Amino acid sequence: MAAVRDPEATKARIFDAAVAEFARHGIAGARIDRIAAAAKANKQLIYAYFGNKAELFTQVLGRCMVDLAAAVPIDPDDIEGWIDRLLDYHAAHPELLRLLFWEGIEYGTAELPDEAQRQDHYARKVASIEDGQDRGVITDAIPPGDLLFLLIAIANWIAVVPQMGRILTGTEDTDRARLRASVKEAARRLTAK
Repeated sequence: MAAVRDPEATKARIFDAAVAEFARHGIAGARIDRIAAAAKANKQLIYAYFGNKAELFTQVLGRCMVDLAAAVPIDPDDIEGWIDRLLDYHAAHPELLRLLFWEGIEYGTAELPDEAQRQDHYARKVASIEDGQDRGVITDAIPPGDLLFLLIAIANWIAVVPQMGRILTGTEDTDRARLRASVKEAARRLTAK
């Protein structure tokens, strides 16, 4: 009896293997052969389902961003809670920030193919900040896109460069808790009316 093929399961395995490969090696260093081996899939299926390596990376990063947006929507009424949820999400999914930093290193300001979904993702976040500004729950002294950029930078920096936390703030649980409280305080002050 022949094995039953499940294209959706194969796509999911390829996607998971691609996330791990790109997070570990970046775009240039990633290898389709390793993704295929980790996914237990034919290399040609990767090209058929996702396109070339750049297209695969774009789809991986795009879906990871959509997952983040769904899991951690920005809440202008509770910026500190949003920061907590964002930090927790990045702790549970460290691959996302690695993917974003690889993108920055390898592509700089150049757009990736088919970025519309990501642009929509950020446009919704900026609109949420703008809504909070319009309702007077957060400051309108900083343009909404700039404010979102600053908030994300504060939250993401501690996860992306853990060596700076080790050097500057310490590595004990109390040190990490204090740093988290400091990040939330900075976000609160940045958004305060």
